[in-house]
Amino acid sequence: MTETYLTQPIDEESARAVAEAGLRLSLVDTADAAAFDEWLLADFRGFHSGRYGTEVLVEARDYLSDRRTTAVYDDTIAAAASPVGTVNSWVAPLTVPGGAAIDSWAISSVTVAPTHRRRGIARALLGGELRTARDLGVPVAILTVSESVIYGRWGFGPATFAGEWRVDTKRVRWTGPATTGRLSFTEPEPYHETGYAVLGKVMAGRAGEIALSRYLADRLMGPLKGNPDADKHRLVRYDSAAGEPEGFVSYVVKGTDDFVRHTVEVTYLAAATDEALTALWRFLLELDLVAEVHIGTRGIDEPLPHLVSDIRGARVVGVEDHLWVRILDVPDALTARRYERDGDLVLEVTDDLGFADGRYRLRVTDGEGRVEATTDAPDVTLPVSSLSSIYLGHDAARALALAGKLAGDVDAIDRLFRTAVPPRLSTWF
Repeated sequence: MTETYLTQPIDEESARAVAEAGLRLSLVDTADAAAFDEWLLADFRGFHSGRYGTEVLVEARDYLSDRRTTAVYDDTIAAAASPVGTVNSWVAPLTVPGGAAIDSWAISSVTVAPTHRRRGIARALLGGELRTARDLGVPVAILTVSESVIYGRWGFGPATFAGEWRVDTKRVRWTGPATTGRLSFTEPEPYHETGYAVLGKVMAGRAGEIALSRYLADRLMGPLKGNPDADKHRLVRYDSAAGEPEGFVSYVVKGTDDFVRHTVEVTYLAAATDEALTALWRFLLELDLVAEVHIGTRGIDEPLPHLVSDIRGARVVGVEDHLWVRILDVPDALTARRYERDGDLVLEVTDDLGFADGRYRLRVTDGEGRVEATTDAPDVTLPVSSLSSIYLGHDAARALALAGKLAGDVDAIDRLFRTAVPPRLSTWF
């Protein structure tokens, strides 16, 4: 589908809306270095990043050229080559309950210049992305968000949550199982191909994870250009006792006034097996001259408290919404995943944008779902954002009902959609 989504024309409805505001919506030719650099600089500016030099821009052009890149321009100003709105997107396989991967429309780099607020730019960009995904037959859209108050209006719902941990390594000691396998330092470049294979196993092993592009994978293994801590990055690989690569951890060690109390900032911990997970956690907790380990984007079921001597020495300091999902095609989305219980439900789905509106009967037999349109009375009525929130197995149904965002047989929909292992996305995009 790569060529198709890269060449898909600009959404006409969004183009008209932008034109009525005196602006222009256009695809960016990523082969045009000057135009692509202007887009990249606008994206950096939107997220308050630095005004990076040539080295960073060359690397970014190489990594991001496979995304569908869109910009809004104001041709009336002198700096017309610089976009006042940005977004990019691509088709990313999303792991769903049962282990299958479904095509999803991944959306990133949504920015609006502060000089051009309240002119409908974000509405045009997001609406255009969803209509483009629908036209291409992609059943769900996904994004990770910097602000959680924006995307519900487009039918997205929070579908995975991520925990941030702080571990006092002077307070805890390892009480988990004896660890096996082999740990060794390595460098990102020679490890890349092996790391890709490890990440492929990690992403395929949990609902909510996505298949990673080269850019998304490489930045987990080592620093990209312009990273101020590049010289401090370390990469440790884990191989099983049989020599199979099953995990890695990348991290930075930061000093304090007390040399024996360094802080470890973990960039990413990849574990395709339980043996890799325990070995890498033990490695981090037993580093010499370290007092604290920081790590984010871990699943809400992280087993760490049960692997150390003092539960309060390993603290969750924050849990935040992470992956937001937006179902576009209800039958395709619901039949792609597996279910841990059988059942029969009629769902009335409401959608202000019209993509998922309808009444559907979901029949699950031996874990496999079948969906068909129906006129039968609904068992559950809910907006598409609520259906999207529970789609990957998160146990949100009862809370959504209490909030007035789901009505009907709450127990039945919770039993059918919830999974024993909660979904997780362990990275940003």
